[in-house]
Amino acid sequence: MYGSGKNIKVKKTKVKRGQAKQTELTQRQKDTLKRHSKHHTKKHMAEMTKMMKQGKTFGEAHKMAMKKVGK
Repeated sequence: MYGSGKNIKVKKTKVKRGQAKQTELTQRQKDTLKRHSKHHTKKHMAEMTKMMKQGKTFGEAHKMAMKKVGK
């Protein structure tokens, strides 16, 4: 056996997809946003970009931007 024989409980945390904070968008995200911008306002796109930089996925960011600023 390894260790002192004491049971140590370790709390495991789940990381949701898209929740990691990042400061720069990937090239794929930039390309997707560029295609998406043909259908939406600058305000909508700025809101999506801001949320994606905070770690939201494209779908999450779009849904939230639609609620907050509309098309």
